[in-house]
Amino acid sequence: MDDFPELDALMRAEKKHDWMSEPRFKRMFDEIEDGLQGVLGKGRYEWVDRRVFDQVFDRSTLLAVHKLMQKGKIETIDYPIARGKEAHVFHATTNHGPVAVKIFHTTNAVFKGLAKYIDGDPRFSGLSRRHRELVNIWVRKELRNLKRMRKHGLRVPEPLDSLKNVLVMEYIGDERGASPRLKDITIDKPYELFEDLLEFIAINWQTCELVHADFSEYNILWLDGEPWVIDVGQSVTRQHPSSDEFLIRDVTRLVDWINRQGHSVDLAESLARVLDDPVPSLPSFSGGD
Repeated sequence: MDDFPELDALMRAEKKHDWMSEPRFKRMFDEIEDGLQGVLGKGRYEWVDRRVFDQVFDRSTLLAVHKLMQKGKIETIDYPIARGKEAHVFHATTNHGPVAVKIFHTTNAVFKGLAKYIDGDPRFSGLSRRHRELVNIWVRKELRNLKRMRKHGLRVPEPLDSLKNVLVMEYIGDERGASPRLKDITIDKPYELFEDLLEFIAINWQTCELVHADFSEYNILWLDGEPWVIDVGQSVTRQHPSSDEFLIRDVTRLVDWINRQGHSVDLAESLARVLDDPVPSLPSFSGGD
């Protein structure tokens, strides 16, 4: 793919959209789009169609993905492995193996309801609430939450890089495909898994000083007999005014799940364990947040 010397300047000036219609920049975008379409779909599935491409890869996203390719963080984007209201997640390749690329939709009205997970988080106070900027904040928030959780040994994907609305992270899966969600499989020893996940919530609360805020069987992947927790963009610090409410909701969902497996676990007792029981100190995956 060609390099474009104007790229960095365009990224810095993204909020001013007039330049997009200038002929030289239109040609540049056409070249970037053509180049990306040259690598998209070269995985196991020919998934690319114009509707999906236009939904996910607007001009700002094209710039961000191209920049990450220039940095060597992405080589090819192969096929989607998850599709949601807020984002598409793609299997991608690099020189070091597969990665997951999460691309958040920049025109989705769903993000208007996500400010409640940012307002009140001291790490992101005083920032713009424009829609596109809200999405970019959300990506930075997910990256920082992942780093903090991994710093304290929790099993979440390693964040590798981010730019604008694009997050590159560790791929959770194997050569057969992405790991399944807990919702889609049957667990042989569900109570042991419940204990493991309750410990996750407790360590996240007591040690990381975070609450996931959307902890459910939809956001837990299963790989080689171990759970991996994903989708932590909405996670907030304990200082957030709604953190207690979010914690109770997370524990309630976990208790509901285990009780559907034929157990009779008490919610109040489980919540007390999260709040009061000593938690182990786990080996760090990687440092910093």
